[in-house]
Amino acid sequence: QVRLQESGGGSVQPGGSLTLTCRASGSIVTISNMGWYRQAPGNERELVVTISGNGTTNYADSVKGRFTVSRDRAWNAMYLRMNSLKSEDTGKYYCTQRWRGHDWWGQGTQVTVSS
Repeated sequence: QVRLQESGGGSVQPGGSLTLTCRASGSIVTISNMGWYRQAPGNERELVVTISGNGTTNYADSVKGRFTVSRDRAWNAMYLRMNSLKSEDTGKYYCTQRWRGHDWWGQGTQVTVSS
């Protein structure tokens, strides 16, 4: 059983920064395909970034140059560093992992960007 737990969300002003963390149990973060998605109220869930087992990343155009995904073997965690945040980045951010043929999702962490 895989469990993904996101943390690090919060409220920030436009131009600010946040770092989200996704801790995994029951799987290995650094060798699996993982990603961050987000969902704003009234909108569908959308891709933020994916990172493959070999480290290849794919960012949504809207976050390129502002967001950076990384992983940590010791903590078995994935991170999302978000800089220059905009109001349109507001939403609930979800961590996902493909492990042994299944897609697993966390419960999400809320990010609100507002002045």
